[in-house]
Amino acid sequence: MGETVTLNGLGEPVTVRIVGEVLDPRNDGMQVFTDISTLTAAHPDPTAYPDLTETSHHIAVASSTDIPGYVKALNKDLTPLGAVARVGGLDNGSEIAATLNALSAILTLMLVAVAALGVLNGVLLDTRERVREIGVHKALGMTPRQTITMIITSVVVTGLVAGALGVPLGVTLHAWVLPAMGDSVGLRLPGSVIAVYDGPELLLLALGGLLIATLGALLPAGWAAGARTATALRTE
Repeated sequence: MGETVTLNGLGEPVTVRIVGEVLDPRNDGMQVFTDISTLTAAHPDPTAYPDLTETSHHIAVASSTDIPGYVKALNKDLTPLGAVARVGGLDNGSEIAATLNALSAILTLMLVAVAALGVLNGVLLDTRERVREIGVHKALGMTPRQTITMIITSVVVTGLVAGALGVPLGVTLHAWVLPAMGDSVGLRLPGSVIAVYDGPELLLLALGGLLIATLGALLPAGWAAGARTATALRTE
């Protein structure tokens, strides 16, 4: 930051000063963003840069504008010229971004399913070991609803502890992995891309451990509630 760089390939060299950094992965991040006044200040004659051509225009419309209709009408004139107008810029609706979002969602669901299956396995084994004890409780008048409540509450503490430990570890891992991924492809990710979590979101993620534990315990709890008392009492 603050250093100068010379731009070539514009008819004649132009020296500019670096005043900031922009996250833009196009062209492997090897782009320079500057105002046209920077070039005209170096050489007021526009013919001095014969290789400098306009590739895109960004149009700001009034809030009351019918954007789909505006784009449709604009494309009628642009199509014969080999150009196209899109809503939101060139990168809007990127197929790559949509694919990455879909893969992230699928991976998240798979991880949640694996965690719930782990809870299911643990609670099922614990419930089978306590089946005689549960039979005694049922013989003394415990209802199926109370049985389900007892099984589910047995995993509440585990779910809360898992959420309380998992969220800080996950945020720390996120803050370490993302910059490493950016560095591997020559991108320096800004803080706005890395620091994406706030208090309410972290609280919901922490409660996610409780939700996963509850989901994993539902099936064993239902099995214990439906077990016959006499069968449970005869179990060794």
